[in-house]
Amino acid sequence: MTAPQNSTAQAREWQERLLYTVAGLLLFETLTGLAIYLLPFSVPNQVMVLLHTIVGLVFILPYAWYQLRHWRTYRALRLSHVKLTGYFTMAATIAAAVSGLVLTVQAVAGTRISRGWDLAHVVATFALVAAALPHIVTLVVRAARNRETTAGAQLLAAARWCGARTLLLTVGLFVVVAGAASLYRPTKLVNKLPADYSYVFGADRPFAPSLARTRSGNAYDARSLAGSASCGTSGCHKAIYDEWSVSAHRYSAMDAAFQKVQTVMGQQNGPESTRYCGGCHDPISLFSGTKNIFAENLTNQVGYKEGVSCIACHAIKETDVKGNAAYVITQPKRYLFELEEGKPQRMVSDFLIRSYPRYHVESLQHKLFKSPEFCAACHKQFIDKEINRVGWVQLQNQFDAWRKSRWNHPNDPTKTVECRECHMPLNKSYDPANGDDLDYNRTPSDGEHRSHRFIAANQFMPQALKLPGADEQTRLTEKWLRGQIEIPEIAKKWRKGPAVPIEVMVPDHARPGDPIKIDVVLTNNKVGHDFPTGPLDIIQAWVEVDVTDQAGNMVFQTGQRDAGNFIAPGTFMLKAEPVDQYGHLIDKHNLWEMVGVRYRRSIFPGFSDQADFNFICPGQVVQSSAPPSTRTLPDSISPLSRTVAVSVPRGQVTELNVRARLMYRKADQFLINFLFGKESGLTAPVTVMSEDQKTILVTRSGE
Repeated sequence: MTAPQNSTAQAREWQERLLYTVAGLLLFETLTGLAIYLLPFSVPNQVMVLLHTIVGLVFILPYAWYQLRHWRTYRALRLSHVKLTGYFTMAATIAAAVSGLVLTVQAVAGTRISRGWDLAHVVATFALVAAALPHIVTLVVRAARNRETTAGAQLLAAARWCGARTLLLTVGLFVVVAGAASLYRPTKLVNKLPADYSYVFGADRPFAPSLARTRSGNAYDARSLAGSASCGTSGCHKAIYDEWSVSAHRYSAMDAAFQKVQTVMGQQNGPESTRYCGGCHDPISLFSGTKNIFAENLTNQVGYKEGVSCIACHAIKETDVKGNAAYVITQPKRYLFELEEGKPQRMVSDFLIRSYPRYHVESLQHKLFKSPEFCAACHKQFIDKEINRVGWVQLQNQFDAWRKSRWNHPNDPTKTVECRECHMPLNKSYDPANGDDLDYNRTPSDGEHRSHRFIAANQFMPQALKLPGADEQTRLTEKWLRGQIEIPEIAKKWRKGPAVPIEVMVPDHARPGDPIKIDVVLTNNKVGHDFPTGPLDIIQAWVEVDVTDQAGNMVFQTGQRDAGNFIAPGTFMLKAEPVDQYGHLIDKHNLWEMVGVRYRRSIFPGFSDQADFNFICPGQVVQSSAPPSTRTLPDSISPLSRTVAVSVPRGQVTELNVRARLMYRKADQFLINFLFGKESGLTAPVTVMSEDQKTILVTRSGE
């Protein structure tokens, strides 16, 4: 086929149905592509993403046929700027079509679109505009200049005819966009507190005594902060969702201790006071107005299932290091059908999030997450007069302990170890959220994401709640407590070995009848804050010591548990004993009555503590009717420096083997019996965090 020889033939080219069809589709694709790239997130823009994709797929075949035909028609013409811009237009259109096809496949079948292909698609669009405009405008201007001639008038009329139909088709497609956008009915969210909501702390502080606030100052529909499962079922963040689903953040609201304590607090101190706990433990219920008078359980079903959900955490935009949930949360806009049930709706929503991810990323990802100040909002706690009716009392405070510790070197990340580096270690990953260019030692293509297991010290509740994956979570938690999980990115910043090593110091030799002193030293080696930390009225860390002779007979012991899993009185323990205004012990986590502590012992990062134990070296003694572990010690003997007389089976003692172990459990037995009943038989698992052994040779006079 040769180039058209006359104006009539050229005019017919302008009037080809294939031309204005392809031109109309191409114009629509170009305009919607620019709108998607330049305009803010909205329902019309999302509809344009869908129609842009559909029209783009339809466009490929007619365009391929037209382009081949057009090229064969005009290839014989001499090279000119018109022909050159035509070739540029063809190249840009092919690049846009190919990159668009790849992006569509990625959005439908993958977990994310490629940044490279997305950039290529955007660049191709701008290149298409830059090439097509001069190509078309030149032809039209040329015809307009010759409009006084019959040929020129004929070409100009044909060009106008083509332009009108192109525009008509494009406008028609935009009418479809407008119609679809106007017909879409999003899930209606009820961002309003219940009519009977109690503003006991003032109308301007609806969520007090928690310091948590919403950006709008109003309630947020529970559904708008929920839906974490979709992050996993979409296939996009499955690994992260699986990690989170068994973490303490996930079960923060369904935690049996939280639920029981909240119920008692509501009964004794008023249901509104439970908002104090809700900002950290149950934000979905808090912001939807469930912690209110006459509200059954004070936790709605959505909040119960998700605790600190994906959005409840990622939608936080501001924090304050004063603690008590001092943060400001937003209510992200949702993609089309994101809150709808049904597989088709879910497919459309997932496709939009993957193919049009800019808002998803901008609204749910920001640098604040990477700072310890973000964690401080909840991992710092105090009680004040609004709760205990007396005055201010500091409770757990991981943030300030870290801030003042050896792990914090402001402005020097090569020496600093921050919260996420320990509790969210890097995992190899294909997750769309992998890679990071905001950490000093990471890159956007490092192929790793931060674990959302938030491994810390709770080896009890996942098992008690029978959560899927509880066994693995517990196994990893116990390894974490022992300091056995390696974290390569911070390996050079801390010492190897146990998180809290224990060291036994005893004399090498002793004679029968001599007093023997055992010094047990505990060092906070790897913990980024006090050890232990958290609710120290619940947590128990203690030293267990046993001394046996060469035949295995027990000579001395302390720190053992009895048949009911209670720790022996007088044991050296790291814990706290809060009291109420009458001096009574707070032993059911009834912190709303707390005014101070009568005992508190924990170890600051990098520091050590020491426990001393004393006993008399046995020689040749008669067998005792009661084992040493069951004897009652006089009240005058200090629990930190214990001296006992011992008996072993008849025979000569030649050596004594001393073993000391640092033990840890998340919840004391008294609280567990209160939560579940003594008849339940439940007890918190105990982790041996570290241990040490020494041998004492027993000598006699003259040896």
